[in-house]
Amino acid sequence: MNPRSVAWLLLLASAVLEAVWATALGLSDGFTRPLPTVVFAVTATLSMIGLGLAIRSIPLGTAYAVWVGIGAALTVGWAMATGVEPFSVLKVLFIAGIVGCAAGLKALPAAAKAREDQPV
Repeated sequence: MNPRSVAWLLLLASAVLEAVWATALGLSDGFTRPLPTVVFAVTATLSMIGLGLAIRSIPLGTAYAVWVGIGAALTVGWAMATGVEPFSVLKVLFIAGIVGCAAGLKALPAAAKAREDQPV
């Protein structure tokens, strides 16, 4: 498996962890419940580490957009599946749009790295 594929898998795993920490954050009741607070802290840390490692091979803007989009879509999907948030067909369509946009970013060809001596 090439390093770029590994980076995308790592980014996807980090996005899943984002959904876990966001859900745990909601369940922590302002960090007053120990178990959800620990789950939040561990998964947020792992999610950020994964994002940081993924941006070694994936441009930051693309990686962040995919990370946030997939994480948000999974968080809302889980909330609807568990009854925390009401189900709506329009909401599902908009979430599908987010996921579709993330998949579109993945489908784009890899750009050549910017030269080190060029100003950012």
